[in-house]
Amino acid sequence: MRLQDKVCIITGAGSGMGRTAALMFAREGARVVVADYDEPAGRETAELVGREGGQASVVQVDVSAEAEAKRMVDHAVETYGRVDCLYSNAGIMPEADHSVIDTDVATWDRVMAVNVRGIFLGCKYAIPRMVEQGSGSIINVASFVALLGCSVPQDAYTASKGAVISLTRSLAVQFAPRGVRSNAIAPGPVETPLLMDWLLKDEQAKRIRLARNPTGRFGKPEEVVSAAVYLASDESRWTNGSVLVVDGGISVNYF
Repeated sequence: MRLQDKVCIITGAGSGMGRTAALMFAREGARVVVADYDEPAGRETAELVGREGGQASVVQVDVSAEAEAKRMVDHAVETYGRVDCLYSNAGIMPEADHSVIDTDVATWDRVMAVNVRGIFLGCKYAIPRMVEQGSGSIINVASFVALLGCSVPQDAYTASKGAVISLTRSLAVQFAPRGVRSNAIAPGPVETPLLMDWLLKDEQAKRIRLARNPTGRFGKPEEVVSAAVYLASDESRWTNGSVLVVDGGISVNYF
């Protein structure tokens, strides 16, 4: 198994791509810390892992709150003795997020708190543990929108994901000499409840996004998580500071 006995914290693991990640990581032998703001959803994920014979524990966490981020990492160490991977998957994409000219400050600040501060705080407490061990993998979920502009803007979300990429590169330079690798994944539109709920309400947005993708479809959660399994595994021990774009080719399509 590619992740045998590795201890992996996955944020936002109560649903969507995070739940898929918890299941796929556990199938590869990882001991998974299911971290989610919605504790019942997190418990459901852990139960699904358990039914398949995997190991998972649950911690309720608001990733944007420092004390809770620290508790999340402490939970992993107290439960399993170490932290080998922090997969920062939690993120939000509110309907109120539009252009800078019509997005309210509260929406902007909340997106930045969850999508950027949440990663900062997880890394703040997980990386020292990894440095003590001499090894670890940081996996941060960015987005293809951090790489190109969009005529249907979500400016807070876009800016937050650009920040994720920049932070990941800085971490890669700082901590690789001490055994901790840092990489980002930039998915294209993926069939998660968060995205599908939005696109079902906006048929034009759905049509535009499908038209631009050379594959003619949205991605599947497992197609993105497969990249994360690679980054969490020892197969990627010389992959550091990378942004793995998994988007079906949408970011290279000009017409």
